[in-house]
Amino acid sequence: MSDWRDALPTVRGKLLRDEPLGPFTWFRVGGAAEVLFLPADHEDLRDFLKALPADVPVTVLGVGSNVIIRDGGVPGVVIRLAGRSFAGVSAEGTRITAGSAALDAAVARAAAKAGIAGLEFYAGIPGTIGGALTMNAGCYGSETKDVLQSAWGYDRSGTRRELQLADFGYTYRHSQAPADITWVEATYEGRPDDPAAVQARIDEITARRETTQPIREKTGGSTFKNPPGHSSWKLVDEAGWRGKLYGGAMFSELHSNFMINTGTATAADLEGLGEAVRADVKAKTGIDLHWEIKRIGTA
Repeated sequence: MSDWRDALPTVRGKLLRDEPLGPFTWFRVGGAAEVLFLPADHEDLRDFLKALPADVPVTVLGVGSNVIIRDGGVPGVVIRLAGRSFAGVSAEGTRITAGSAALDAAVARAAAKAGIAGLEFYAGIPGTIGGALTMNAGCYGSETKDVLQSAWGYDRSGTRRELQLADFGYTYRHSQAPADITWVEATYEGRPDDPAAVQARIDEITARRETTQPIREKTGGSTFKNPPGHSSWKLVDEAGWRGKLYGGAMFSELHSNFMINTGTATAADLEGLGEAVRADVKAKTGIDLHWEIKRIGTA
């Protein structure tokens, strides 16, 4: 029986078969990618997408800070962008241009250094710009939609697509942009400010995170979106799930909307815990909790 992987396009980057994805995620759990593609640069990514058969599924993975890779792994090709070609950050006037693999916190720091205000909140988001574009990432009262101007990437056919802010149709942790675009670069518009003042606000956000979130644990950021008029952490806490073990997973005693892998969790433990909490909160309050963490792959 033929294997579609025997006819993959030629690349200048790396193509890895059956590559475990757990090490690429903050939870450190999950199965393998049928194929993991690490493109060398923009053109390598474009040419690969253009040549890849249309029926092969494609999943893009950032730094894995807000994702559960299921234990059965991910079918098709997983693309992970990294390196100078995809993680560069530059400033001009009050504009910041950032590659989709740039860490959100690195973009905040670059903006501060350039005396650009408005992107400080990115210092509190443990992900990359690609993920921020996809989910309108935000915290502490600000969101991606407040500063984004435009972004571009390649769709599933390798065609370059550029979207303006209005094209994203952003709502709370959601975008209406085409799901098949692999983002390459984004442009933001801030406002001028004293670099020291911007950095001071970043330092405040960083200190707040360190005292209120389990950032040194194997975690995945906020597990659930906040329902209208409610805080997810309060709902989880009041339902009695703070610090309660479910296999090797539990909701942090420091912040009860953060799941952690205590050291022995499987992806099934983490997802099972989340689903158990959702069901319990629904039964006790009538409120639906919706996942903010993305669950990818097969069980």
